[in-house]
Amino acid sequence: MFDRVPAKGVMPTPEQALPGREQSIVTAESHFVNGAALKPPFAANLKQVLFGMGCFWGAERKFWQLDGVAVTAVGYVAGYTPNPTYEEVCSGRTGHNEVVLVMYNPKQISLDELLVIFWESHSPVQGMRQGNDTGTQYRSGIYLDNDQDADIARESLLLYQTRLNNAAISSITTEILMHTPFYYAEAYHQQYLAKNPQGYCGLGGTGVRYFE
Repeated sequence: MFDRVPAKGVMPTPEQALPGREQSIVTAESHFVNGAALKPPFAANLKQVLFGMGCFWGAERKFWQLDGVAVTAVGYVAGYTPNPTYEEVCSGRTGHNEVVLVMYNPKQISLDELLVIFWESHSPVQGMRQGNDTGTQYRSGIYLDNDQDADIARESLLLYQTRLNNAAISSITTEILMHTPFYYAEAYHQQYLAKNPQGYCGLGGTGVRYFE
């Protein structure tokens, strides 16, 4: 028996979370836009970062268009339920966030440059929502796999908070976490806006530039 379902936009407790499954959700084998393999092993010269910016369809498109980004994929992180489905994530009972996985070549594009795109392309001050999309899966987040990159992300947050303060905009709610398991989303979500150019994209920033 599960505990009471949490209210929309409230993180569930581990006891409230859905049990999930041991097997991975079936996803696409290759990137719809550039044909690259969607899953590891990736080239040794690539680095990884995960961004939560609201609905992951529009967020992924932002990054696959950049020179130096080799692979993007969408999926779920920072929750409790192993190998969740999209419907489970949307139920609010997994704790997961919708994110885009970005594999990039640091000799062509830096984490700092990716963070500029991140901060300027969504609103990081809305808590458990992004625009009209409300729920824990729409929170702002940066997810990393090493201390050095985490420090860079935290420094970028402080800098962008200064920019927001100057514009009289409220405090950043972005979470910055390390070593969070990434679960690939279903195949139809991968590169969704390349397959459906007129599809929904609620991505929108604060209008505040990272560099003044």
